[in-house]
Amino acid sequence: MAGAHICPSQESIGDLFRKQQSCSSKALRDPMSMERTNLLNMAKLSIKGLIESALSFGRTLDSDYPPLQQFFVVMEHCLKHGLKVKKSFLGYNKSLWGPLEMVEKLCPEAGEIAASVRDLPGLKTPLGRARAWLRLALMQKRLADYLRLLITRKDLLSDFYDNSAVMVEEEGAVIVGLLVGLNVIDANLCVKGEDLDTQVGVIDFSMYLKNDIDDYRSGERNGQVAAILDQKNYVEELNRQLNSSVHGLQGRVDNLEKSNSKLIEELAIAKNNIIKLQEENHQLRNENTIILIKAQQQLEVTQVDVDVELDTYKQSRQGLDEMYNEARRQLREECQLRQDVENELVVQVSMKQEMDLAMKLLEKDIHEKQDTLIGLRHQLDEVKAINVEMYTKMQTSDDGMKQKNDMITRLEEKTNQITATMKQLEQRLQEAERDRWTAEDGARKFKHDFANKADSLQKQIAQREKQMLQLETDLKIEKEWRQTLQNDLERERDIVAQLSAEAQQINGLKKEFHRLQDENSQLKGICEEQEQALEELGCKLSESKLKIEDIKEANKALQGGQVWLKDKDATHCKLCEKEFSISRRKHHCRNCGEIFCNACSDNELPLPASPKPVRVCDTCHALLLQRCSSNAT
Repeated sequence: MAGAHICPSQESIGDLFRKQQSCSSKALRDPMSMERTNLLNMAKLSIKGLIESALSFGRTLDSDYPPLQQFFVVMEHCLKHGLKVKKSFLGYNKSLWGPLEMVEKLCPEAGEIAASVRDLPGLKTPLGRARAWLRLALMQKRLADYLRLLITRKDLLSDFYDNSAVMVEEEGAVIVGLLVGLNVIDANLCVKGEDLDTQVGVIDFSMYLKNDIDDYRSGERNGQVAAILDQKNYVEELNRQLNSSVHGLQGRVDNLEKSNSKLIEELAIAKNNIIKLQEENHQLRNENTIILIKAQQQLEVTQVDVDVELDTYKQSRQGLDEMYNEARRQLREECQLRQDVENELVVQVSMKQEMDLAMKLLEKDIHEKQDTLIGLRHQLDEVKAINVEMYTKMQTSDDGMKQKNDMITRLEEKTNQITATMKQLEQRLQEAERDRWTAEDGARKFKHDFANKADSLQKQIAQREKQMLQLETDLKIEKEWRQTLQNDLERERDIVAQLSAEAQQINGLKKEFHRLQDENSQLKGICEEQEQALEELGCKLSESKLKIEDIKEANKALQGGQVWLKDKDATHCKLCEKEFSISRRKHHCRNCGEIFCNACSDNELPLPASPKPVRVCDTCHALLLQRCSSNAT
């Protein structure tokens, strides 16, 4: 593109004079048109000479370069042509600063140049501000764009220029098109130290008068210029690609920062939920302690009662040791069941403590997801439900124990009554047998001794037989009582079988509790894996940020002319020699290209390559301030 704009300007001075002679007849009638053509030709010659000399010069141009000075003089004459004179309190004013200042309203990017021109302390006249504006726009490579915006607004130009001025006519558009070719030139102009108010703009025509040898060599130079322009365009295209990649990476960084903010919000919500769960856990602990205290009190009361009953049983019972041993064995089994339940409660308390530790570990994790927290909440609800079920089962088991103890006491009372009746019956049987034996002996004696008393003895025998019948009926009644007692014992055995079935159910609940513990350990493993994944994501984020900063600094280094030191080559700060780390970051100086820490490069100054203030190290800051002060003096 730049080569296409340069080709119309690659004409010899002889061709330009021929065109002037062909148009002289028309120009004599209109002196303004002649002035426009002369300014157009001078602009072509100055732009062409500046491009060729800059490309042959091969480095950045400064303020003392003669073709560059002549270019600014020619541009000043072009912008002054047809400028209206405005009245003021001090007299008549004819300044370039008025139309150039209007560019700030048409293009917001030009506001930086206008603001920096206004802030320069050495400029006092509008002409000096206009000259500084032209130099800054050339360094920014936007001079052609700004002037194109200005000439398209004829309504604004009519306030500053006459109708026959160069900037209003077609010659102004041609000059703006020629200015596009200046984008291949890199200029480093120190505007702050120059005296732009008192300079006298005189065009030196001796620079543009060439001999035949120069005309002969212009073809070769044009070929070299075209090759150099192609290389420049290639470099600019690479720079655009790098800029696009940098913008893409910046978009990614913004997305990652947004996702990071969302994760921080989710973490805050998770912390609030954890605090609520800790409060609920504390309440559950208090309830468990209350339940344990009540259970211990009940156990103590039952143990005291059992001890009292044992003492009474030892005093009252001696023949029913076997029944007592069985009842005692049942009591031991019930105590073992109660101890198992207490052990399960202790295990639950330890599980809750482990859950507290897990919650504390989850608080330390910054990148935890909300889904895992919801799952843990459901699991905690299930554990609570299991605890409630176990508590209800304990209460039911305690009630069953009380009922069984009551049944045991009743059975023992019945057995005591039955044993007492059995003893009475046995005593009666023994007395009856003794009476029978004595009666038989007496009968024999009476038979032998007293034959006469046989009738009376027979009567007595009959009475005795009646007593025997009564005793046999009493025995039958006692046998029926024994059968009923055996049935009661069988019922008690069935109740014991039911209690054993309930104990098996409790064992099943224990297995389910162990299964829940295994599931909890699996969930802990999943949480740890997710924590590791989040840590890896954080490392990748930090690496991507470091790469983006490296690309930005490398891009700035490509745009500038200094030697840009790589991040890998520097491990310590060049000034303080402190080692770089995550807290002590690396920063490039935009003037010398070396790497410093934040404390040694916490300065900002505008450089010739960029009008904006950029980061500069302490040594470069002192040197630049000293240079600016020497230029000012």
